Amino acid sequence: MITISILVPRSSVMQSIVDPRYLFTAINQFRTAAAMPAPFNVQLVAAASETILENGMITVRADRLLADSGQSDLVIIPALFNDMKTAVELNRELVPWIIQQYKGGADIASLCVGAFLLAETGLVDGKRCSTHWGYADQLRQMYPQVEVVDGNIITEESRLFSSGGALSYWNLLLHLAEKYTDRETAILASKYFAVDINRSSQFPFTVFRGQKNHRDEPIRRAQDLIEQHVTERISVDELASKVSLGRRSFERRFKKATQNSVLEYIQRVKVEAAKRSFETTMLNINEVMYEVGYSDTKAFRTIFRKITGLTPAEYRSKYHRMADSAAA
Repeated sequence: MITISILVPRSSVMQSIVDPRYLFTAINQFRTAAAMPAPFNVQLVAAASETILENGMITVRADRLLADSGQSDLVIIPALFNDMKTAVELNRELVPWIIQQYKGGADIASLCVGAFLLAETGLVDGKRCSTHWGYADQLRQMYPQVEVVDGNIITEESRLFSSGGALSYWNLLLHLAEKYTDRETAILASKYFAVDINRSSQFPFTVFRGQKNHRDEPIRRAQDLIEQHVTERISVDELASKVSLGRRSFERRFKKATQNSVLEYIQRVKVEAAKRSFETTMLNINEVMYEVGYSDTKAFRTIFRKITGLTPAEYRSKYHRMADSAAA
């Protein structure tokens, strides 16, 4: 029997504890109903017998304490809650246990911003890791040795699994269900829980806010200029001149501060403006393209799809309220 240990960290998201337990317990029920042995032993593991979550509203009772949990086959790290630095500090006592489990042969899977606790172990140093798109830059800042992957719903490397933001962890759970059972069982679970099993990117859900949590004032001014002149074409040389930097120094500092090249940042700002137009106006694709400073239709479509994972038409169909009304 496969032992799955779901951690119960202090200051964590209750739903990301409940959902994996529900999924793997349901698979046990599917197998039992088909006169097959239940594959999973699912246990909640914590540092204390009771963990209080949701600002005192919920108390979770552990099935096992860290010391008597035994060796797991899979360890699931739920999403943390509140300030990430504080949440990691509150759960520092879990870190040696996670490392020990991994060295003993367990797979480790972090859900959403559970990636911060996984990163704290050092196990993903030099390796790829996913998290919620809204926390990717903070994860890079706190753990620069981790290769944070933008956009992925599931990232897997060296028995370490991580998921994208919020409920996209369901796709990782289904991936793990298939790994430990089979494709047929994973598909049955996806139908039972009404989850799209093949979703692979969180790019359509991403909101680009820019990376401004840095102290490089000239670069911050350049970011403001890009965002204030989204309808215009603005070159790297122009930006460098406006903030009184040489081009090479400007490009190097911009990349260090924002994790994007200047061109990538300009593209993402323009695509974010285009997304808002598709969501809230009835402008056609060419009109939106001109509105955000593009004149080449092919280039605009290519960049839009690269950043969002969808064509402009697909994005409008998915998110514009009039599209919903037309389909009703």
